[in-house]
Order: sequence, then C-alpha cells, then structure tokens
Amino acid sequence: MTQHLTEHDVRGIAEYTRIGLTAEEVVAMTADLNAIIDSLSPITEYDLDGVEPTFHPIGDLSNVMRDDVERAGFTQETALMNAPRQEDGSFLIPSILGEGGDR
Repeated sequence: MTQHLTEHDVRGIAEYTRIGLTAEEVVAMTADLNAIIDSLSPITEYDLDGVEPTFHPIGDLSNVMRDDVERAGFTQETALMNAPRQEDGSFLIPSILGEGGDR
C-alpha cells in the first residue's frame, strides 16, 4: 500500500477541523485514510480521454424558478403590527446574553 497521506498531513487535517486525536489515533487514522484512497484506485484505470465532464446527472437541466421580479413588500407598520413589544420602529426582544434587559 502506497502512503498517500503522512501522519503530519493527518495532524494538520485534525487541527484544521478541530478534532483532537491521540498519537495512536493519528497512526490509525493515517492507515484508514490511505486504505480508503487505495480502494478508489480502480477509478484511475478508466480511459477518460475525450469524455466531457458532467456537472449534473440529468444533463441539460435548466432553472425552472420564476424570474426574480421586485414587488411591493410590507410597510414597517405592517411588519411591526403583531410584535408583542416594539420601540422606535424596531422589534424589542429580550436579551439572551449579558446582564439581561431588552434590546
């Protein structure tokens, strides 16, 4: 089995993803990841010269969404109509951080 990733690579990946690994786990993870890479090696045996990349399995899928057309929205008064508490044209909500109180 060719080693594609080193233990240094695995430590870097673990640090980047904020996963704490012991020295033994780094060794095991390195072996596991290299085994996964080796299991994918048969893909490299296909002759893909001249094969166009496929970006979607359905092919020429087009956007079926409606056009983004600007239309009138709520007025500030309408948006605040059902607000349990408001102040100066804004929603007044209880603070979830700090000393408490409304914000």
